[in-house]
Order: sequence, then C-alpha cells, then structure tokens
Amino acid sequence: MNKKIIAIALMLFAIHFSSSQTIETSTFGKGLLNLKAKDSSWTMKLGARFQVLSSSSWDYSDQKLSDQTTNTLIRRSRLKFDGYAFSPKLVYKLEIGLSNRDISGGSKYTGNTPRYVMDAVLKWKFYENFVLWFGQTKLPGNRERVISSANLQFVDRSILNSRFNIDRDIGLQLHHKTAIGNSLVMKEIVSISQGEGRNVTTGNQGGYQYTGRLEVFPFGEFDKKEDYMGSDLLRTQTPKLSLAVTYDYNQDAVRTRSNMGSYMENDLGLYQTNISTIFADFMFKYKGLSIMGEYAKRNADDPIAKNSDGTETGDIVLIGKGYNIQSGYLLKNNWEFSGRYSNNEFEEITNADRMNSYTLGISKYFVGHKLKLQTDFSYLNSESNDSVLARLQVEIHF
Repeated sequence: MNKKIIAIALMLFAIHFSSSQTIETSTFGKGLLNLKAKDSSWTMKLGARFQVLSSSSWDYSDQKLSDQTTNTLIRRSRLKFDGYAFSPKLVYKLEIGLSNRDISGGSKYTGNTPRYVMDAVLKWKFYENFVLWFGQTKLPGNRERVISSANLQFVDRSILNSRFNIDRDIGLQLHHKTAIGNSLVMKEIVSISQGEGRNVTTGNQGGYQYTGRLEVFPFGEFDKKEDYMGSDLLRTQTPKLSLAVTYDYNQDAVRTRSNMGSYMENDLGLYQTNISTIFADFMFKYKGLSIMGEYAKRNADDPIAKNSDGTETGDIVLIGKGYNIQSGYLLKNNWEFSGRYSNNEFEEITNADRMNSYTLGISKYFVGHKLKLQTDFSYLNSESNDSVLARLQVEIHF
C-alpha cells in the first residue's frame, strides 16, 4: 500500500504543476514526462522502469543435476527524476526504488523502515570542467557497479561485484576532466562520504570513507557515455578504451564489507577497523565488440571483530580478491552473444569459499537497453558446492 501511495503522490505532483509549465512528449525510452518551466528556471524528466526475472537453479554433483529451485520476481522497479534547478549548471537526480529487493535491508541504523531512496544528488558545474556532487549516490568504485542495472550486458552483475563493490553512500564528490593533446582524456574523481551506505539515519557510526578514481581514455572519450554501458550498441566506429583505478579507504569501518554487509556489533556498541579496497578495470569497444575486465582487492587492519576483552564476536571482514572478465559481440539484427568468467578468493580466516563463475548470455535489444530480453546460464563452482543457474529477464524503461 505504501508503494502505491508514493507512486500516486508523485504522479499527482507532476500533474499539479503541469498547468503552469511546458510539457513535452517523448519517444519511447526518453521519459514519461518532460517538464520545463515557462521561464526556463527548472526542468524535470520523469522516467520509470522495471525488470521481471525468472530463474531456476540446481545443485550439481556426480555429473547430475538435483534439488531444483525456481523463482519469479520483480527484480527492480524504479521511478527516476532528473533535470536542472534554477540554472543548467545545477543538475539533480532522484531515484526511488519500489520493489521488495530495492527497499529491503532496513535495520535500526536506517530507522527500521524500507530504504526507498536510491539516489538523491545535486551536481553543480561551478567552474570549467569541475563538477561538485552532494547527496546520496554511487561511489566511484568498480565499473560494473557504476554501470546502471538497466544497462547491463548480462541479467545481473558478477560475483566480484556482489562481494567487493562499495555501492552507494552519502557525501561529497568532486569530478574533473582533463584533455591532453588531440585525443588523450583523463577524468579524476575524489569523494568523502559517511561510510555506512545508503539511507542511514543514525549518524556517522565510525570514521569517514575516502575514495579516489582515475580514468584514462587513450583514444578519446566514448560517445554517449558508452564506457558505462554494457554491450557496444553504438557499434563504435573507431576503437575506444577506458583504463581506470580506484582506491577506497574506510576509516574505522563498522560493516563487514566496508560500507556494506552486516554491522559488526560488540559489547561496546560497534567494532571498528580500517578497511581499504583497490579496484582496477577497463572497457574496450569497437564495431559491436565489447570487452570489460575488473580486479578487486580488500584488506583490513584487524578483520576479526572483538569485544572489549578480546573475545571474538563472530563477525569477520570479508577480505580477499576477485577477478572478472566479460565480452560480447552484437550482431546486425541486435542479438548479442556474450561470455563471462568471475573468480573470488577470500582469506582463510573469513571461512568463505573460493568461487568460480562461468556465464554464457544471449540478449535481444529491441530498443537498446530500454526494451530488451536477456537470458544467461551459469555454472558456479565453489569448495563446498557446485550449482547451475538459468535466468530469463525482461527490462522495460520509459
């Protein structure tokens, strides 16, 4: 019921102001409504999207499949608002999650309420190529995480991302772009954030999280931000390459995966330790061929959570490393065939299994990423269990 009330209220808000604004209709995938003030003092584009996912998994042992489980759900359901306020130099983005998977994870640290807000961020272009971001949004971490879930090459992200990404947080980000010579471009991002993830209401629990990312484009920038989209839907006519590295330092972190995972509670409240994460990644595209690779490594000063008397609480920071490499080729009829290999290796003290994942994907892009059908098949190999996963998903984005 709360989801319906929020959706209706947002629609009524847009309708209420439409009488005094200019409303522009859009083609499919370009927004439901495009509002613009008569004096051009603000704009708002309203978009909506959802994903329907069906999956089946089997245990695999002795070359036999057994214990099948199936599930069909609304994987994601989002409302998106973006535009500028007062000046085109002040841009905003608001994204609301409505599916159970979007809003799950509530705890006493988030007011024991659903986590509706995905992004709520202002972007101020205050000087030349400098842009200051303020609010809640994705940190400049691994490329696969920053790529929108609407623009993925496979049904979902890799096992590397599921264990090592640093996701969203609230704070400040400074973005800058530097052009060198005729083609070389560099982008630099620095971020200071709260360090506990999105929608936290209890204030800063530990220290702060510091993130820096450098991206280098040897052959110039990608068109239409294709370096942060899966597949080469533009069939890039000249080779494009992005090389990037990120360093993230979460001082006095209180969660098992930096700003994600479970809170490490002890007899004094929350256990704290410094956690650092390194990412390196690349994206290459040329005439329908796309290749993306990632590396991640997480360390902690003292990964085993303890009480004041030195006894262990049972919580352990998930330290280790991971690799991910994936590639796809887009045919002229907009069918794409893709493959991915991912590997996670954790330190022995974590008691977490090493895992390998092999995935083959087939996608049909009817209107790019705005309307697509995707399926993939994965073989998951770990020290304790092997399994097979088959997934089918449809994405529609207005």
